Amino acid sequence: MPSLMTQMTSLHEERLDRVCALLKATGAHRVLDLGCGSGSLLYRLLREPQFASVVGVETSGESLAQARNMLAEYLSGDSPRLKLMRGSYADRHSHLTGFDAAAMVETIEHVYPNQLSSVELAVFGELRPAVLLMTTPNQEYNPLFDLEPGEFREEDHKFEWTREKFQRWARGVAQRNGYSVMFGGIGPLHPDVGQPTQTATFTRTGQEPPEPMGRNRGF
Repeated sequence: MPSLMTQMTSLHEERLDRVCALLKATGAHRVLDLGCGSGSLLYRLLREPQFASVVGVETSGESLAQARNMLAEYLSGDSPRLKLMRGSYADRHSHLTGFDAAAMVETIEHVYPNQLSSVELAVFGELRPAVLLMTTPNQEYNPLFDLEPGEFREEDHKFEWTREKFQRWARGVAQRNGYSVMFGGIGPLHPDVGQPTQTATFTRTGQEPPEPMGRNRGF
């Protein structure tokens, strides 16, 4: 049986390929990668001519430096296709409002639960991309990776959601902010616990948020 590291690496590559394909299928030309890390998804996006403008947002200076080194060719010229920005997607960035699409790949679980409201306000209330694709670990699948109860896939994870908890949170976010949401998964399907990665695709409905912003949006 493949080692846990091999399984995780394979899942990571499959996840990035799938997210890139799903973003391409939306017809988007301007894309945000929120929590872009060292640029693995950015690299895939920039290989697709469809994506004319790509912005990566990341809190880690070290990760951004790695992305700059790997993607230097896309940062140069009079009209570079790529922009990299150091910052948190939990903060408001009004100049990034209204992109065609955004991705949050394995990032939401790095946020403390008491910061989820700030993320919702900043991403869905301020940035308001037409489509947002989010992925996060499926806690129910962890025993198949030989993880102990309560053990997370990465030390920096602040939580890992079951499918029911993730879907309840995502539906609340969608309802409060004028989005619809559809769920899916990535990786091998187990009949009882689903897939190792769960996904939510949020699509802006064009309606104004039906509820006042600013209330507690934890899980």
